[in-house]
Amino acid sequence: MGSKPKIALAFDLYGTLLSTESISTKLAEYCGEEKAASISQQWRRYQLEYTWRINSMKNYVPFDRVTRNALTHALAEAGADLSSDAVDALMDQYNALSLYPDVPPLFLQLSKSGIFYPVVFSNGTPDMLSASITRSPEMAPHSNVFKGIISVDPTRKFKPATEAYNLLLGKILDSVKVGGRRDVWLVSGNPFDIVGALDSGLSACWVNRGRTRWVDACPYTPEGGHHTPDVIVNGVDEVPDAVERFCDQAS
Repeated sequence: MGSKPKIALAFDLYGTLLSTESISTKLAEYCGEEKAASISQQWRRYQLEYTWRINSMKNYVPFDRVTRNALTHALAEAGADLSSDAVDALMDQYNALSLYPDVPPLFLQLSKSGIFYPVVFSNGTPDMLSASITRSPEMAPHSNVFKGIISVDPTRKFKPATEAYNLLLGKILDSVKVGGRRDVWLVSGNPFDIVGALDSGLSACWVNRGRTRWVDACPYTPEGGHHTPDVIVNGVDEVPDAVERFCDQAS
């Protein structure tokens, strides 16, 4: 008898497991606490906005360069004139972001469960992802929980491009037996990422730490149809139970 199919959980890294807001502590050393939080928010905003622009223009620039340029944009907009050494230090600190508080319990759940196949799936380059996972003081001891680290880099596209999710699916299918495409779950705190996964035929779990309702109404049909997450949780520590419950009810 063959092994029972797994449920693949593909965790987004930045903004889902690692807090991009935590970089504000390092920013405060150069810009002061008053400016640090707003610069951090704008840095993240332009980081994502740049990836969408690059996709639309059918170009590709690795995510580390996108991240650096987004930082210089945010700094200039805030009137913060930093040296290249300071920018280097901030980029280096980006490889040591803090975990969200709800993440550590997830590691224990995944290490004990036999039904899930967890991976990290991110826009980050392979070098960025390796550095982030091995240098984050809170994450490094648990890096072996993940069966793989998947970067979109080989596709030369960023999420939410379909090519990125097809790469994820192909990597999963090459590595483990799953029941089907819908047994590959994208887990993300970023609505655009959730919509991209659903549009590519995968399942999706939205991590709603703000405890708001789903409001993303990006249309994908001329009639205005839009996607909604299969599962919504308030933290990643709720993901295993919520996904397993959904799959049991759907079977």
